Amino acid sequence: MTEGETRMIPPDARARAEQVRSEDLSRIIQWLDADLARMSGARLLITGGAGFLGYYLVQVPLTWNDAHPDDPPIRVTVLDSYIRGAPAWLEGLAVRPDLDLRAVDVREPLPTDLDDVEWIIHAAGIASPTYYRAHPIETMDANITGLRSLLDLASGRPADRPVRGFLFFSSSEIYGDPEPAAIPTPETYRGSVSCTGPRACYDESKRYGETLCVNFARERGVPVRMARPFNNFGPGMKITDGRVIADLCRDVLAGRDVALLSDGSPTRTFCYVSDAVTGYYLALLRGGDGEPYNIGTDEPEISMTELAEALVRQAKELFGATPQVTRRISGERAYLVDNPNRRCPDLTKARTELGYLPEVGLEEGLRRTLLWYAGNPGGSEA
Repeated sequence: MTEGETRMIPPDARARAEQVRSEDLSRIIQWLDADLARMSGARLLITGGAGFLGYYLVQVPLTWNDAHPDDPPIRVTVLDSYIRGAPAWLEGLAVRPDLDLRAVDVREPLPTDLDDVEWIIHAAGIASPTYYRAHPIETMDANITGLRSLLDLASGRPADRPVRGFLFFSSSEIYGDPEPAAIPTPETYRGSVSCTGPRACYDESKRYGETLCVNFARERGVPVRMARPFNNFGPGMKITDGRVIADLCRDVLAGRDVALLSDGSPTRTFCYVSDAVTGYYLALLRGGDGEPYNIGTDEPEISMTELAEALVRQAKELFGATPQVTRRISGERAYLVDNPNRRCPDLTKARTELGYLPEVGLEEGLRRTLLWYAGNPGGSEA
């Protein structure tokens, strides 16, 4: 939002945003309490902790520590390049003794003092299509070079001090534009992906990253598993991220009509971040070695037009706003190239093997997201 724009921000916005954050973390901890106890006293390494998913990935173990003051804490180390600056929420946590923040680019050699790390979450990378199309080589390096360094770290540990769990953030983008018969899309679907298009830097590096993981699991016994996120949204995502829900929320809070950059017909399912992060920790702590897991929600699968209309309903209810749904052409020439027409996960594997069960409906997730953005007009940009 730029200076002079009208902001649809109520006077109690910060308090309501903090309530959203607190409730989300409580919900996640209720799901994961016994699982997180396995990490008590251990060191958890999170790369990309300053990013969207890092917002809750980092806060979840710290919240567990606060809820269990008599237990040895989970010691969290965050590596991030902070290429777009350190977000205010993370800087605010820097004084905690159970959190170690480091400005490290995973494309470079890793620090040499990580030999006591027992758990690894590799979430570093550029996930917004707008940004990875603008930085394709950096995107590939984080997904491949950074991953390889972490896998080498895990595989080089002595038998009496092994890494106990490793989660690689892959992507539902590896499926490309699935055939109608492959929707909902299971983990066994091999995908239909361009290796030369404007999205290939992300899609193909994630696919190769999974190949690295599978072979390190088979050949070197690394307990690595792969998460395939399906359209996550919610607190922690920069309002300037460039993904559709962030763009629509930005329009609402600026007092503008909401603008779609397509004809509105592509369909997706959208997973609120508290459900998604619960799924990621379940994959880390319960998943099988070398196994991929779809993490998202399988309903409702809705069009972009329906998504915009749902957000408008929430904006009216929360702020009395009455934006219209409009359409315009993106200034980014390749914006719609290789864009999948449909995306919806088959969650059978995650449900049966991980006990994963997303709970937050789309309308509730959109409501919570708008409240969080309204209360974080500066922090959401950082």
